Amino acid sequence: MADKKTAPSSKKTSGGGGFSAPLQPDAALAAVIGSDPQPRTEVTKRIWDYIRTNNLQDPKDKRTIRADAKLKPVFDGKDAVSMFEMTKLVNSHLKK
Repeated sequence: MADKKTAPSSKKTSGGGGFSAPLQPDAALAAVIGSDPQPRTEVTKRIWDYIRTNNLQDPKDKRTIRADAKLKPVFDGKDAVSMFEMTKLVNSHLKK
């Protein structure tokens, strides 16, 4: 008799859940990272690339991110936020 159980390795996963699920940035965030849907990990990478390229980390406290004209709408109008607060604010600009 043939075994009716399927091996776990034969299951195919979609890979579209959690951090790898593409999310749509709103207009404010799209001005910084682009308008294509992206996984959360790529959004974070692109935000940090933008921050480093534009020298937006506070030189005295690297955990503080200063907002320029493009980031200010993403940061809800704040001039500066902590890197931990930034994550929360950026997530509010992403839709499934």
